Amino acid sequence: MNVIETHCLSKSYGSTRALVDCTLAIPDGHIVALVGPNGAGKSTLLNLTVGLAMPSAGEVTVLGGCPAGSLPALDRIAFVAQDTPLFKNLSAADLLHMTRNLNLRFDQGYAERRLGELGIPLGHKAGKMSGGQQAQLALTLALARRPQLLLLDEPMAMLDPLARHDFMATVMMAVADDGVSVVLSSHVLAELERVADYLVLVSRGTVQVAGEVDDLLATHRVLTGPTAGVERYLGRWNVVHASPAAPLAHMLVRGDASSCPVPPGCKAHSLTLEELVLAYLREPSAGALPGPARSARRDAKERVR
Repeated sequence: MNVIETHCLSKSYGSTRALVDCTLAIPDGHIVALVGPNGAGKSTLLNLTVGLAMPSAGEVTVLGGCPAGSLPALDRIAFVAQDTPLFKNLSAADLLHMTRNLNLRFDQGYAERRLGELGIPLGHKAGKMSGGQQAQLALTLALARRPQLLLLDEPMAMLDPLARHDFMATVMMAVADDGVSVVLSSHVLAELERVADYLVLVSRGTVQVAGEVDDLLATHRVLTGPTAGVERYLGRWNVVHASPAAPLAHMLVRGDASSCPVPPGCKAHSLTLEELVLAYLREPSAGALPGPARSARRDAKERVR
């Protein structure tokens, strides 16, 4: 089952095109890192997925084919928006009560236990809590709805390192215990590399790369060698990003040893998720991926050939 599937999805705000011809299929059972620069279209994609915005063109379905924003979809999706919106004058207990009454499912016992473990008193008003406590409260409200899909839009942007670690520990526990699929938009690449097993990279409103992290890393390599030895391959290989500075050049290529053999005098190196992301952000035209949605694993492998 695909938890998110889009076909030629576009969204414009006046003359601004926030998302352009986005075709994507994300299978369930993953923690998905949704990355890209500011203004790339990440929040727009999440808002369309949860039904907070309507497409200008194309379509988006969730959880095996439910239209985004439909009642069956909303009942099984939880969303924590970028600024973790909470009613600041309400206490944690008030917010639990309100959320329980606004949803078909809400695990009150789980929410109270979770807040107790975090040391967040039910009587404290949200506006008096620290940023980390507010983020944890918003996450607890979302998880207590027992969703199949959890969407998180920059939830750690204002958190300190310890609060980020605690926040991600809660997310990982939900994945392990309840099998929740997670799509996490964030600029904190170090945190994403530690937890994500699927990558969706968006730049200039277009999906540049999508696939399982292990597959993507296995089919990309960094080649280092004399500038003259590397430059001759720029037009022959699928080069994502090249830095042909003397005396040594660096080139990130898509392909295995058979399609991109190591040139004489050069060396091949594996790369990290952060290096892969930064290379595509520097060269956003290197991986534009139009085409119909297919099975996620096959699509990911074809996109990196």
